[in-house]
Amino acid sequence: MKRSEINALIGDSLEFFESMGFKLPPWAFWKPEDWRGRAETVGEIVNTMLGWDLTDFGSGDFENTGLILFTIRNGDFRNPQNSKPYAEKIMVVREQQETPYHFHWHKMEDIINRGGGNLVIDLYGSDKSEAPSQDPLVVSIDGIKRSVAPGGTVVLTPGESICLEPYMYHRFYGEKGRGKVLVGEVSAVNDDTADNRFLEASGRFPEIEEDEKPLHLLVNDYRKWL
Repeated sequence: MKRSEINALIGDSLEFFESMGFKLPPWAFWKPEDWRGRAETVGEIVNTMLGWDLTDFGSGDFENTGLILFTIRNGDFRNPQNSKPYAEKIMVVREQQETPYHFHWHKMEDIINRGGGNLVIDLYGSDKSEAPSQDPLVVSIDGIKRSVAPGGTVVLTPGESICLEPYMYHRFYGEKGRGKVLVGEVSAVNDDTADNRFLEASGRFPEIEEDEKPLHLLVNDYRKWL
């Protein structure tokens, strides 16, 4: 992806968060130069990969297959005994913009529709070989159990949430005609380096063509700038 595209998408996301009344921490607005000389004080941000994160999952087509998110808090997956045991993200999901089928070996998460449009989630369990299971699965929607057929769909309207357990394949996207969705995630510690099992091979962090200066750093930019 081009850096100019990433800059525009972050700017658009900031406007959307503001329109939804969702506030980010002050450092979310730092420019690259604001990070200089702060290595000793921002270690938690860097080590737990807090901040702006954008991916096209290797598709080269962000509009149809992609996600932009901001990790607000997270534990240290490299040092779990001395860190927070939880994580939180906020995401912008566009109409029919897919996050592909995947599960997590370790992480349990609640996916929450915080406002805007409707969030569509397609679900499968998994078998011993980690292939999609053809058995129904039971999920919790705001504490109420629901049986879902293999490949079945759950639609979350604003205010609704679903609990996704490890080994549950899920993909999600915004319902057509309903607008962008403000999606929250509350979970166990998040490790995007080793706890994503995609059904089809996918890239997690995009190659970036530096056609202009970054306006705000992504989580995979920190080491370079610090």
